Amino acid sequence: MDQVVIGGGDSKPMDEGVGSATSGATSGATSSTSGPSRGGEGGPTKPAAAAKRKSSEAARRKSSTGVKRKSGTPVAAKPKKARKKARFGAGPGYTIQEGEDMLLLISNTGHQDHLAWRPLKKKKKKMTTAAKKKTTSSGKGKLKTHAQRKKKKPAATKPGVNLGAPTLRERSNGVAEESPLRAPKDLDHRWGQSLPEEVLVSIFQMIVVQDGAIPFLCRVSRVCRLWNTAAASPGLWRSVSMGFCWITPSKTQTPRTEEKIKNTIGWLASDRFSQLKEFTLNHWKKNVDYAVKVVSQSCPQLASLNLSYCTGVTGQAFLSLAENSPSLQSINMQYSEYQVEGLAQLLKTNGGKIRKFLFTHGSRNDMLLASLSRGCCPDLEFLEINWNVQKGGFCELPIHIQALQHGCPKLKTFRLLNVVLGRKTIRNAEVSALGFPQLEELCMATSSSCPTSDRDLLDLLLASPKLRVLDLRGCFYISAPGLAALPCEELECLFWGQYFNSKCNSWPPPARKDLHKLTEKWSRSLRELDLANQLFSEEDLELALGHLARAPDADTLRSLNLSGTRISAPALRLIIQQSTALSYLNVTSCRNLPRGQKRVHRGHEEISQLLVALQ
Repeated sequence: MDQVVIGGGDSKPMDEGVGSATSGATSGATSSTSGPSRGGEGGPTKPAAAAKRKSSEAARRKSSTGVKRKSGTPVAAKPKKARKKARFGAGPGYTIQEGEDMLLLISNTGHQDHLAWRPLKKKKKKMTTAAKKKTTSSGKGKLKTHAQRKKKKPAATKPGVNLGAPTLRERSNGVAEESPLRAPKDLDHRWGQSLPEEVLVSIFQMIVVQDGAIPFLCRVSRVCRLWNTAAASPGLWRSVSMGFCWITPSKTQTPRTEEKIKNTIGWLASDRFSQLKEFTLNHWKKNVDYAVKVVSQSCPQLASLNLSYCTGVTGQAFLSLAENSPSLQSINMQYSEYQVEGLAQLLKTNGGKIRKFLFTHGSRNDMLLASLSRGCCPDLEFLEINWNVQKGGFCELPIHIQALQHGCPKLKTFRLLNVVLGRKTIRNAEVSALGFPQLEELCMATSSSCPTSDRDLLDLLLASPKLRVLDLRGCFYISAPGLAALPCEELECLFWGQYFNSKCNSWPPPARKDLHKLTEKWSRSLRELDLANQLFSEEDLELALGHLARAPDADTLRSLNLSGTRISAPALRLIIQQSTALSYLNVTSCRNLPRGQKRVHRGHEEISQLLVALQ
């Protein structure tokens, strides 16, 4: 057995401890013989000698513990690591015996085995490594047997237990070989793989109607093969809108990006757009011609084309549409830069099938108006011409209204947004005023005062008895008697509010009267009435609303806007009591009403609370 001597708790070899004790005794003896006595006598007495021995022993203990050392003597490094390792030892592999002035530690292991001083983890890891080496040296068969012995056996499955949902015992013990949250491989079917393709297509169809086909269908097609097959259904790709799909319009496109965009459009047109009917391309600055050509060549059923906010549309794109899209019925070119000659040629060749046409008026659009007046689109039903308000005010449309009525006799919806009809004369005096006999909606709304008069309005609606919607917001010079003289008898929506600001030259609006003539004529059919900022007198408003309240079908009114008018509380209370179907009421900025009620009231509950407050 090896012996290790630790003095004062520190481990030192036996020879060093003995040497220190001998030197301490020698120094003590020297000091005891040479030191003078307290009594001044030459030789020390027995009690004095005993006291000196005790002091020398105390000094020897201090020197052995290393508390105080002289600066000249070298200081040995403290075995801090050994002390730290001994604290994490696996167990007592030694025996400690206490002596007079030292601790005697006797090791229980051999001299070559020094693992007793290692921490538990290192010892275990070292032993595992040694065991692996021994197993490897003994043969591969034993290693395999050891691995099989460590492998846990799967628990036996009880009859009637669902393999897809493991029991609580399996989850807590973890005995099963498979993960407790995963079913066996033979029953590992995700719901998307077992769902019928028809059901998945129906689910996709609902999302496409709400969010559009792109990029939703492109993303779900990468989930799995079943979803890819379902997303490739041609019925899901009948209406496609491609806007900010790849790159922000303000950023420049590199040639590599443009090539990727072209490849994507080509692949979609050839593999997905076989039944495409509605195609929208918004805010594109490049590759518009290429996209229109590819889509027109691959989609024979294309019926609607929307190229709003696009630039760079040349005549080649319109020529491709004329040659490859015989079913095209709707064209939207609002706020776009395009070649007017190419679009006019398209209207000339395929105008007989065009039903809907929208464009923004510009300096070179007289050619389009001339094509419409000559009858290039005889079956046109929807015409919308707008003006870019960023350019300021409104624009005058250089077209004679009688010529437009002759060229588009089947027009049902006519919208002029910030556009005023001009008084352009025509040379063919034989053109008669046919009117728009099929017209149902007329919109002449402007953001500033326009010079449209009662005479202009009557020329438009001379033969339009089917008119249902009339929007005259911003038309200052239209009067109530002029509206009452219109031939339509079943008007449902009348928007006659003034919404432009006080910077306009015609502000404030002129005084109005005879409002009761309108409400008396259309009291049975009116569903929405907008009289915002119209300066009718309080008596005129009370009389007009009285006609609406006393009508036989007073429950037809749904929306009423009286913002900025002089409506009184009794007149408002009367119309609320009789109009049971009223769901929108705007009385903001009405000075004759009490405070707290001058706001927008939505729903029957809020309107009922207003009625209680007015009583």
